[in-house]
Amino acid sequence: MSIQETFSLSLKNIWGSKTRTFLTMLGIIIGVTAVIVIVGLGNGMKKYMADSFSRMGTNTLTVQIMGRGSSRSVSEEEMYAVVEENPSLLEAVSPTVSMSSTVKAGTETLDSTKVSGVSEEYFAMSGYEIAQGRGLQYMDIQNRRSVCVVGGYVALTYYGGDAVGKTIRVGGDRLTIVGVMAQEAGEMEEGGTDDCLYLPYSTAARLSMVGTVSSYTFTLVDEEQAATAKELVENSLYQVFHDSNAYMVVSMSEMLDTMTSMINVVITILAVIAGISLLVGGIGIMNIMLVSVTERTREIGIRKALGAKEGSILRQFVMEAATTSGLGGILGILLGYVLSSAATVVITTLMDTALTVSPSVGAVLLAFGISAAIGITFGYLPARKAARLNPIDALRYD
Repeated sequence: MSIQETFSLSLKNIWGSKTRTFLTMLGIIIGVTAVIVIVGLGNGMKKYMADSFSRMGTNTLTVQIMGRGSSRSVSEEEMYAVVEENPSLLEAVSPTVSMSSTVKAGTETLDSTKVSGVSEEYFAMSGYEIAQGRGLQYMDIQNRRSVCVVGGYVALTYYGGDAVGKTIRVGGDRLTIVGVMAQEAGEMEEGGTDDCLYLPYSTAARLSMVGTVSSYTFTLVDEEQAATAKELVENSLYQVFHDSNAYMVVSMSEMLDTMTSMINVVITILAVIAGISLLVGGIGIMNIMLVSVTERTREIGIRKALGAKEGSILRQFVMEAATTSGLGGILGILLGYVLSSAATVVITTLMDTALTVSPSVGAVLLAFGISAAIGITFGYLPARKAARLNPIDALRYD
């Protein structure tokens, strides 16, 4: 009997007991569906995290100077010198000063507006564009001018889109708006990316009375060399403070790698747990095939009496088990894609998060391959039992 004839006969036997076959496939269907959805969720989480870190800048190093009681300090000029001396690793640096002062536009209080002091290079480093007016300039930093650049949300909400030349108050000081940033987020909202105000870091240090700048942002020439660049900056700071607790250097790229590794571990564990149902499905297939061999003992005896060889009988039952498992795998894949699409809609709607559950082709092929392998593996024992039946005993079976 050819492979094609064996496959056709397997389909005929499966179709003859549809309900029993479906119940047999249920474990395989659930297992494959669970694996696909879980892996798809993991892919979505990794992409969402990569996008989030990308907006913060995965090609950046953030330096925080704590001092820890040391009488030593590091100046902005020394940090700029680190970049100038290492052009192969570091591209630019911007001192940053975060402020928590009250912001007012006329009589309106801007409770959610983020206020930061930065250098004139910060906008190019972050990929920000100026839609109106100009950005911060070197002389603004040097002369500690009371000027600022505001985000699109601030300009549109409080100045009707015409903010350049107007004033805004930060704490008790009045700043002149010299520029408006281009819209960054897909939708401008209070507290969002476009609800911001940037002023010269020298002015911010004066207004907040912090004296020295304690935070810096470096951009890297090559993101792949983040670890080397981080070590370089740490060594430069250690030469100043001689105490590794006096500063902290954070690499966004390394943080992303760490978070991605953690997600991979969690997803792998969940996928393995979900894959246990595939094992349960395989046991179900073996059980039902053993029942099928018992029910068809007389048929097997007749076939062997007519000259069917053991290999032919073995191949027929293995093919039947593999077909049952394979069909379960296909149904599981289809259901997995449907549930992935549904999960994407639910997550987007309920959590207001652009997270897409996207199954990978590799996970789909792996799940289907495992389901087919389980059918062959667990179908072999019943098939061997059928192939070894004594034809005389089989013919006598009632």
